[in-house]
Amino acid sequence: MRPRSSDLFLLFLLIFFTSRSLAQTCSGSLGDPVIDQTFGAGSNPGMTLSGGITNMNYTSSNCPNDGYYTIANSVTGNCYGVWHNVTTDHTGNPNGYMMIVNASFQPSTFFTQTANGLCPNTTYEFSAYILNLYALAASKPNSIPPNITFSIETTTGQVLKTHNTGDILPTAQPKWDKYATNFTTPAGVTDVVVKMINNAPGGNGNDLILDDIAFRPCGPIVQTGFGDLTSTGDQNICEGSKASYTLKASVGAGYNNPFLQWQANQNNTGWMNIPGQTSAVFNLNITNAQSGVYQYRLAVGEGENILSPTCSVSSQPLTINVNPLPIAHLPATPIVCEGDALTLTATGGASYTWSGPNIASSNQNPLIINNVTPANAGIYTVVATSTSDCTSASVQTTVKVVPKVVAVVGNNPTICAGESTRLTASGGIYYKWTPSTGLDHDDMPNPVATPSQTTTYTVKVSNDACYDDTKSVTVTVNNNPVANAGDNKVIFEGQSVQLNGAMAGDNISNHYWTPTTGLDNPNAIAPNASPKDDITYTLNVVSQTCGTATSTVSVRVYKKITIPNAFTPNNDGINDFWNIDALITYPSCLVSIFDRNGQKVYQSTGYPKSWDGTRNGSPLPAGTYYYIIDLKNNTPKLSGWVVIIR
Repeated sequence: MRPRSSDLFLLFLLIFFTSRSLAQTCSGSLGDPVIDQTFGAGSNPGMTLSGGITNMNYTSSNCPNDGYYTIANSVTGNCYGVWHNVTTDHTGNPNGYMMIVNASFQPSTFFTQTANGLCPNTTYEFSAYILNLYALAASKPNSIPPNITFSIETTTGQVLKTHNTGDILPTAQPKWDKYATNFTTPAGVTDVVVKMINNAPGGNGNDLILDDIAFRPCGPIVQTGFGDLTSTGDQNICEGSKASYTLKASVGAGYNNPFLQWQANQNNTGWMNIPGQTSAVFNLNITNAQSGVYQYRLAVGEGENILSPTCSVSSQPLTINVNPLPIAHLPATPIVCEGDALTLTATGGASYTWSGPNIASSNQNPLIINNVTPANAGIYTVVATSTSDCTSASVQTTVKVVPKVVAVVGNNPTICAGESTRLTASGGIYYKWTPSTGLDHDDMPNPVATPSQTTTYTVKVSNDACYDDTKSVTVTVNNNPVANAGDNKVIFEGQSVQLNGAMAGDNISNHYWTPTTGLDNPNAIAPNASPKDDITYTLNVVSQTCGTATSTVSVRVYKKITIPNAFTPNNDGINDFWNIDALITYPSCLVSIFDRNGQKVYQSTGYPKSWDGTRNGSPLPAGTYYYIIDLKNNTPKLSGWVVIIR
């Protein structure tokens, strides 16, 4: 229904004076359903109904429009602002479906189903559970409640019985009600058609849900019980046990010639007749009971009708639960160290009974014995009991108690970095060293240790997987001596330079430089050096425990350059060349000479031959010239002037 907004919302409904008739239900016992329409179960939405069941249109929406229906396991979202939210079907089945109906604008037959194989002159009940979708708070004075007629007809259309539900009024909360009618089949009628007819128009209400539509035989009251009619509760026994029960029944008035038949249903596989059990008393003997759910009931029929399940009625079932025996589980062979706690945990039951060496019977689980001694070794037995009070076969496990061991380790060794030492331990069968860093093995008594720094190793010594004792040993690692003579140096002849020596390491006892040539103090870490020629010095660093380390540094001694400022290239054999002392020792130097106008008159890489005052072989005039000498040794360039005298 789409709600109309013509009236103000009112929370008042006249409930008292109506033609409503909830049910003409069967006053006796019912038989198995000939029709049992529960609509199934599953996720939303459900499938459309088979052809012929309804003349309405199917939709997958759980808020169908007028004239439509759907199959769903819930109605949520406050459809149209007036419907209840309904989260389960009538029987509460997991994801159980129901038929959600938004009535047509015109009254119509919206449910039809045929019941076959009936017995003539037999009473039946036609019933359905119906819920008015309209919420009471959303109802208005002109809201139309559902009003449904049940019609039972022959297959040719002859009406045998009708029943009107009356107005099904809205409620504050979703409420399922059973509506039913009884009728008796005429002679010769074995098939009937059951219908539900919507008497009210749609469009302003008349929206409903159907579930659990049934058509069942109706007969006299049939009562049963264990020993007497008041003992109807479930009986519980354990798998493999013996039991005897006397099932008694009482059949009320209603059949002229009642026939009786006891039936059984094992694990919900269906009701079967028990041969020979056709009286009101059934003596049931069980030997070596097999686990499962066993139900018993008495079926009653009018004479030979007992032979047809569509024509007989039955008592409520009596249930015997044969509960399976629990199966206890234990660890196979627990091993525990002397002095530790023994913990035995059983599974498979709800409670447990323990027995074992030197302990009283105990219901503790897990079973805990603190400070275990060798006397606690041996066989432990447990019996599990289920919540239904069935007991398991006893299960055993053998506990092994391992005596304590005393770990012994060697002395604490001292090594130099990069060296190795062998650790030793004894006193057990199994060994585990931690940390494992620097060890060639961590699971043997005498591993080789090569730690990079001082390390304390702890060994766990055990017998048969028990860590009974631990001991530690520390390997002290002395750092090797390290010598660093510093960066290479460059000086000119006659200069001094400080050597930047450095050293590191443990237990350093001495340091010195070799050779001592030109050093002011060869035993200082940073002496001053004044060599006359190129030389390589070695820094020696001596450790009292880890040997000697050396490092070298080179001192490059450049010869002193003396540059004359005049020469006389007149071929008299005296001062004919510009002789520069020691420049020949700089083979990569660049010598450039310029006249007063800045024109280059001479250039030489190296100075293998002194300049004779010419330019390209031609004598230059007397005068002042300017030079730049780049020694190519990362020292400042030399510049100045020189005079040619003719």
